[in-house]
Amino acid sequence: MTADIQDAPAARPAMGLFERYLSVWVALCIVAGIALGHLVPGLFQAIAAAEVAKVNLPVAVLIWLMIVPMLLKIDLGALGQVKEHWRGVGVTLFINWAVKPFSMALLGTLFIGNLFAPLLPQDQISSYVAGLILLAAAPCTAMVFVWSNLCEGEPHYTLSQVALNDIIMVFAFAPLVGLLLGVASITVPWDTLLLSVMLYIVIPVVGAQLWRRSLLASGGEPVLKRRLDFIQPVSLAALLTTLVLLFGFQGEQILAQPLVILLLAVPILIQVYFNAGLAYWLSRRFGVAWCVAAPAALIGASNFFELAVAAAISLFGLGSGAALATVVGVLVEVPVMLSVVKIVKATKPWYEGRTHA
Repeated sequence: MTADIQDAPAARPAMGLFERYLSVWVALCIVAGIALGHLVPGLFQAIAAAEVAKVNLPVAVLIWLMIVPMLLKIDLGALGQVKEHWRGVGVTLFINWAVKPFSMALLGTLFIGNLFAPLLPQDQISSYVAGLILLAAAPCTAMVFVWSNLCEGEPHYTLSQVALNDIIMVFAFAPLVGLLLGVASITVPWDTLLLSVMLYIVIPVVGAQLWRRSLLASGGEPVLKRRLDFIQPVSLAALLTTLVLLFGFQGEQILAQPLVILLLAVPILIQVYFNAGLAYWLSRRFGVAWCVAAPAALIGASNFFELAVAAAISLFGLGSGAALATVVGVLVEVPVMLSVVKIVKATKPWYEGRTHA
């Protein structure tokens, strides 16, 4: 097991062409979704009606196709390595669970609930805030491997931190979201929220780990890597298909309010840079090595937008402002995180100069 853990992170590839231009594909999905929503509205109505216990079945399948391949990369056995980078892990846990969700609730209320409120549809404002909270309440579990690799981060820290976040999410996501939505004066449908956690966290995490063990037992890392290479395009295609559906339902609202996406992006951008900067600064204050501090900043700032999209759809519906807010998170995630990578790499001499002083 130790050999598997050590080899796994080093083998992770840099961002591919498709992932690097994910924001372009997302933008194309916006156009396609809006156009199809006007051309074949009956199809989207039929998809929206395919529900069981407020869970849309076609979207649930797409969400699983998105999440499971990403969770398959995670080795929960890496939790044993947490003690080797305890200061970096402590910083990231503080940002992920004690700062980021609350700062987003504050920023969402300030900008969407107050400053931008006159420019937004009044009946969707609380839903927008809820979507932003859902986006911030789940730390990223997959794309951070790409960010860490691009900034030459310590791979074992990244793996152990992501594994720990996955475990915490199983228990903390529902109570944290319920608390913050309550503070924001939004009714919390607890039955749907708990069902979402079971469907989109517990079952995928357990299923992915069982599948991972089976693949490793049948042929080790080479077999696991081949399977990941095969299913990764499926995951991305499912993400883009989900976005087409979301924007098919959101088309009328977007055309009527073209500034909505831009306005929703403002608190997301502020939140990302604030949390990345805070994690980076705290790491420096506590003497964390730069190779850990760099991915700590990225993990602290990025979001598990697949889970956020799934939870928003389950809680508020495909055509809700919450679903749209989480999709905006997908739109800005890649370019913003790439800019954070450049910032931490450019500031490495400054960071290490003070650390060794």
